Amino acid sequence: MTFGEQPAYLRVAGDLRKKIVDGLLPPHTRLPSQARIRQEYGVSDTVALEARKVLMAEGLVEGRSGSGTYVRERPVPRPIARSGYRPAGGATPFRQEQADGEVRGTWESRSEQAEASGAVAERLGVGPGERVMCTRYVFREGGEPMMLSTSWEPLALTGRTPVMLPEEGPLGGMGVVERMAAIDVVVDNVTEEVGARPGLAEELLALGGVPGHVVLVVQRTFYASGRPVETADVVVPADRYRVAYHLPVR
Repeated sequence: MTFGEQPAYLRVAGDLRKKIVDGLLPPHTRLPSQARIRQEYGVSDTVALEARKVLMAEGLVEGRSGSGTYVRERPVPRPIARSGYRPAGGATPFRQEQADGEVRGTWESRSEQAEASGAVAERLGVGPGERVMCTRYVFREGGEPMMLSTSWEPLALTGRTPVMLPEEGPLGGMGVVERMAAIDVVVDNVTEEVGARPGLAEELLALGGVPGHVVLVVQRTFYASGRPVETADVVVPADRYRVAYHLPVR
């Protein structure tokens, strides 16, 4: 193979991908069989199989037991709003969007005390094993899982206070800024780092994704005078959603 030349399986996968994108192989159409690919492109069984594996890993096709491989429906990506600070009222961006009568959004959560892992401890500026409140969320739109979130707050800060449980009590669900203000902690900064990786098996199961699909991960941390008071991982299926930021001009 000369420099710059693609392996045969990538050339075959590229041609099939183009047919899918251009609509020549529309959603729910059966992908040409391995034998058909071998014959049409003049390649070996191994090359034909590897080409199909590429398309499956990219989420363009899916296997159906006993039936074959079919082109998947390509969802139109929808935005998920992100914003560092919210207007008066305390609702998070997701809850603000769900106030729109055209949007049918719900969420559920579960909080439990846990020991901070090394990574979480580093993000919160506490020692590994220190007690934290861990809250896991599943957000849905029209009944479809759209986003997962796991947050951690140091119990050394919130323990034995009215805001120890993020979704319960007088300020349950009001957001980190408002809840911390209730215990005289002034949040003055928030950082978000966005990355992408293959989804974990349990994440894709919860989100209705296919093994190997990529997820966007927003790593968020709230600070008060430089001290981390909450950190969270927000996980979004990259094939269905885009993270949209609304940032104030200063």
